[in-house]
Amino acid sequence: MAEDAAGAAERAPYVPSNTDVRKAVAGSAMGNCIEWYDFGVFGFMPAILGQVFFNAGSTAEGALATFALLAVTFVIRPFGSFILGPLGDKLGRQKVLAMTIILMSGSTFAIGLLPTFNEIGMVAAVLVIGLRALQGFSAGGEYGGAATFLAEYAPDKKRGFLGSWLEFGTLTGFFLGASTVTVTTMLVGDAAMHSWGWRIPFLIAGPLGLVGFYLRNKLEDTPVFQEIEQQHKVAKSPLKELITKHWKSILHLIGLVIMLNVGDWIMLAYVETYLKDVLGMTGNTPLLIVMGVILAMLVLIVPLGALSDRIGRKPILMASCAGFLILPIPAFTLMENSKTASGVNVLMLAGGLAMIGLCLVLFLSIVASTLPAMFPTQVRYGAFSIGYNVSTAAFAGTAPYIVGSLVDATGNTLWPAFYLMGAAAIATIPVLLLPETNGVALRDIVSSRMFVGKTGPSASPATG
Repeated sequence: MAEDAAGAAERAPYVPSNTDVRKAVAGSAMGNCIEWYDFGVFGFMPAILGQVFFNAGSTAEGALATFALLAVTFVIRPFGSFILGPLGDKLGRQKVLAMTIILMSGSTFAIGLLPTFNEIGMVAAVLVIGLRALQGFSAGGEYGGAATFLAEYAPDKKRGFLGSWLEFGTLTGFFLGASTVTVTTMLVGDAAMHSWGWRIPFLIAGPLGLVGFYLRNKLEDTPVFQEIEQQHKVAKSPLKELITKHWKSILHLIGLVIMLNVGDWIMLAYVETYLKDVLGMTGNTPLLIVMGVILAMLVLIVPLGALSDRIGRKPILMASCAGFLILPIPAFTLMENSKTASGVNVLMLAGGLAMIGLCLVLFLSIVASTLPAMFPTQVRYGAFSIGYNVSTAAFAGTAPYIVGSLVDATGNTLWPAFYLMGAAAIATIPVLLLPETNGVALRDIVSSRMFVGKTGPSASPATG
């Protein structure tokens, strides 16, 4: 009898406490914060980095060189997702996520130690490309795993609220990266920033990564993954299974996140360059403006995530799609017309930025609760990571470079608006095809188009 009781205890599902859930949210969001801290650093001093590593001859050339470096890095992400994603479905989410956060923060930290082009010539460019490739590879397993980890820990009826904290980490990371660049520039001055100050934001990634690793290393794997482990239902070949059985759902996700990726990188990476090149702003003003937009989005994102637990994900997704189809031309026209002979009309500029920021934060608030519910547990990490990163490689990191090049080549400053509208037009179809998964247990998911039931017989306190 004692042996039976011990066996039953071993088979009992892990039911996370509220403290465990909060730790899972913090551990997931921290990795995303570090990933986007890196992007914030690159996005907010593109001209300096272009000159430091590529010997760019002008500010515009430096910015384009850095955006090209970002684009190259994004090409690497799918390779990481094809390896790290299925590994997370095979070995568990927690082990892989502990590894990705060290690789991401370590590669960012190492960039701060590199010699410059003036010191070692083209070798500097090769080294920074190599480290960015490592960062991209590890990031290929980061977001999909973090979203999966958080969603599988969250109670079904609070998945929208808790999932929104992952993107809160995104915006916080970008804000920290941008503010670190801004504060460092203000403290040391432009000349020192070009000489040695640019290293400081990269070096800060080291301690951040150690904090994130500590948080993730203290967590058990998700309740849902532990269940399939105990039931011996872990896929023997997750990559083969997700490609042969779930490729349609992966294509569905790719189309869905096009709008998110383009919106993120137009708003968070290109707008700062737009404010300088089109509106003629100088100094730290463009950085401070974008940081103000990020702060406003941080205020809205968690309440919108909680709202999705009440009204569903699809109404919010559709509002975002409609906004990106209708508002980009008025928004960028308003911003361009804010430039006057005496300066910039602050209200017009703020109005244009608010239009784009609102459309983006609507999507951001529910992405981490929506996308994990498109795949069954056995392939959730891998399928999510592959679909998300293929779309990211094609449409995210390339967006600032493509839009900047089109504006330079044609002189038409509305190209960012056209690009956003095109992405929204593509994303609207998969959004319409997406079922409402608000309140649905993740163990009941079959594909992006169906699930077993809203409250299946296998529901447990861990997710229900």
